[in-house]
Amino acid sequence: MSADGFHVHGPHDHELEHAQKGHGDHGGSHTNSIAMFTAIIATVGALFSYMGGATQANAGLYKNNAAIKKTEASNQWNYYQAKSSKQNLSELAIELAPGAKKDFYEQEIKRYKQEKSEIKVVAEKLEAESKEWDHQSDEQLHQHHRWAQATTALQVAIALAAIALMTRRKWLEWGMYGMGAVGLGVGVMALMHL
Repeated sequence: MSADGFHVHGPHDHELEHAQKGHGDHGGSHTNSIAMFTAIIATVGALFSYMGGATQANAGLYKNNAAIKKTEASNQWNYYQAKSSKQNLSELAIELAPGAKKDFYEQEIKRYKQEKSEIKVVAEKLEAESKEWDHQSDEQLHQHHRWAQATTALQVAIALAAIALMTRRKWLEWGMYGMGAVGLGVGVMALMHL
């Protein structure tokens, strides 16, 4: 201000006065809405990322359980095969043994048939359990992919938000909201196991 009361404003001073009075926002509320969108999407993205990691870990655990059950089933089938070999030897022994020993080998054959029947039930049950664990693993892996897709879409939305803030392009803002909606939609699909 000069001595006679005349004051000249510089462009910067003018902008500061308007900002203090709430005039001349120049996109301030617009900037705030994009910032709020980014914060919310980042939070949701963090949750989706956690769920993706959890389902990936579950898929590995279930696949491991399937392998264990498959190994146990294989052991039972090997045991079944050993009983079959013993049964075959007893059947051969009936033909070669003297008459007094034939009853013994006939009893052995019956015993091996009974044991094989029981072993077969156990082996088939273990194979079914292995298939179920495999199925659960596949479901978890599919769900993991959905969470990863949702997280990726939200990350793209955040990147578009940053570019929209810098360039002030409306189409980028629409792209940001669109990718955010896609990410949320895929996240809902993951949540619903679709």
